[in-house]
Amino acid sequence: MTDTPNYILTEVVDKHIFVVTLNRPEARNAFNGEMSSQMQAAMDRYAEDPSLWVCVIKGEGASFSAGMDLKAAARGEFGLMPKRGGFGILFDPPLKPLIAAVEGHAFAGGFEVALSCDLIVAANNSTFGLPEVKWSLIAIGGGVLRLPQRIPYHLAMEMILTAQPKPATELAAFGLVNRIAEPGQSFTAALELARTILANAPLAVQGSKEIVHRGIAEQWSFTQGLTEQKAVMKRVAKSNDYKQGITGFAEKRASVWTGS
Repeated sequence: MTDTPNYILTEVVDKHIFVVTLNRPEARNAFNGEMSSQMQAAMDRYAEDPSLWVCVIKGEGASFSAGMDLKAAARGEFGLMPKRGGFGILFDPPLKPLIAAVEGHAFAGGFEVALSCDLIVAANNSTFGLPEVKWSLIAIGGGVLRLPQRIPYHLAMEMILTAQPKPATELAAFGLVNRIAEPGQSFTAALELARTILANAPLAVQGSKEIVHRGIAEQWSFTQGLTEQKAVMKRVAKSNDYKQGITGFAEKRASVWTGS
């Protein structure tokens, strides 16, 4: 009996940043069933641990992720998890900030993992693509749904219908990529972005993401959103961090957040 490989590595940086590493470099970090299960466990840990406030997802080796392991898929192993769907993240990512740090290729389901994140940092020589139609597949891990929400319709349709990749630098011009870094520096740049988020009250950050996410997923009208967001703000207003933020502002001092 052999030990199960650690396809997903995790560590905590600066007490509150959860770093998740896709660790199948020999397969360009393509997801099989076991890797998807480990990813779901990592996302559950991030969602449930109140001390974890921001998550950075990166790939080991030269690529972020090639998506689905087609050899595993040929064996009937698609990486569809019962709770969070594809790859253990694609259908139900945590309602906390997620940052993708992309080097090399983010193709197919790998691109969909990046699209499931709130922010993307990419090396200037990295590329993104949804090549599924080349193999009579469809990017049903959220790619054909999320991409037209993030960039202009015609550009999204070009990527989806032609299966041709686009460089990060071109996609950054349309706002899909938040930060461009030198090759090998995307994780460092992503950590800087994560630390910028950490300067803010974590429960307020999480509540803000929840409102945005639910507003899109549940197709709120503006009027409905005004009503629904009140419950989120009331929850945040009951926290110690809310009191800390108000007094810190009044006393003109930096607030110390506890996430409670």
